Amino acid sequence: MSKKSGIIVSILCVAALLISAVSLYFSVCAPKSNDAQSTAVSQEEADTQYVLYLGTNDKDTNEPVFAPDEAKAQAEKILLEHFGGYTIQEAKGGWIDNGKTYTEYTLVIYLSDTDIDSVHAAVADMIKVFNQSSVLIQANKTVTEFYEG
Repeated sequence: MSKKSGIIVSILCVAALLISAVSLYFSVCAPKSNDAQSTAVSQEEADTQYVLYLGTNDKDTNEPVFAPDEAKAQAEKILLEHFGGYTIQEAKGGWIDNGKTYTEYTLVIYLSDTDIDSVHAAVADMIKVFNQSSVLIQANKTVTEFYEG
């Protein structure tokens, strides 16, 4: 290979590396203006969704504190005092303790557009009303959009 062809090959290699680097940058780092989700939902709408698991058996007796309908009504009352909205699903929780199987009526509560301090305040009320040791709280990063058409 001549010196001239070696220079041409080197230039082509450098050009290929530059094109690869620019391509990699735009595929990974640059904003995607044609991505419908990124244009429709801004970072300001990033949110944390809190999911609460509220067992309804008394922590001391392991017996239901309320009948299911009353438990749901009590939870809804607390949630309305603390938040402008909520979603509740009914579930059945279960565990084994000292070889004995336990089950309980459980409320799964979804909250968005709030903060952890407000969640803790509501959960403190739930712990008192339902005589619980604790309430499981999950914080999930999500994007919230109130779509109006």
